[in-house]
Amino acid sequence: MDWSQHPNILHAAQIMQQGGVVAYPTEAVWGVGCDPANEEAVQRLLELKLRPVDKGLILLAADETMIAPYLAALTKTQRQTLSASWPGPNTWIIPEMSELVPAWVRGRFSGVAIRVTAHPCAAALSRAFGGPIVSTSANPTGRAPALNPLQVERYFQTRVDHICVGSVGGNPQPSTIRDLQTGALIRGA
Repeated sequence: MDWSQHPNILHAAQIMQQGGVVAYPTEAVWGVGCDPANEEAVQRLLELKLRPVDKGLILLAADETMIAPYLAALTKTQRQTLSASWPGPNTWIIPEMSELVPAWVRGRFSGVAIRVTAHPCAAALSRAFGGPIVSTSANPTGRAPALNPLQVERYFQTRVDHICVGSVGGNPQPSTIRDLQTGALIRGA
């Protein structure tokens, strides 16, 4: 199925453009997201999750062209590392993004976590939105991530503005997170 023109996805993107928070499937779990440039939307998402702003959030994109400004200062080797792992369930912390990414997304860090997703629904949502979106697991902090729309509803009732259609991919766990400068594994296998 081509998700890029699915009415449900287009509607979700419109909701995010208007400051809403939506839930959508990713490679392993359901995520919640919003417009990373909209501080009120990000604060609302953090309140839903009971997550402190200092922890930072992931930016999810459909392809590397969407995040080109974030990659401009990287070395050729760093860009090759990213390209070899994307699209897919690999999140990388890109260094020194304080000039490009607001603190309400970066948290206490100078870098930002970015992933180019291989999930067709999540990628279509980013495309329909017109750029990278905030991506974090759909669950209150300390609870297991939602694996289906029913769990999203149980966690958030009507406090999420829209739940996309689709199902999670086949990955057994959320994306790995690595530091691009050091290669250090932050989360995952």
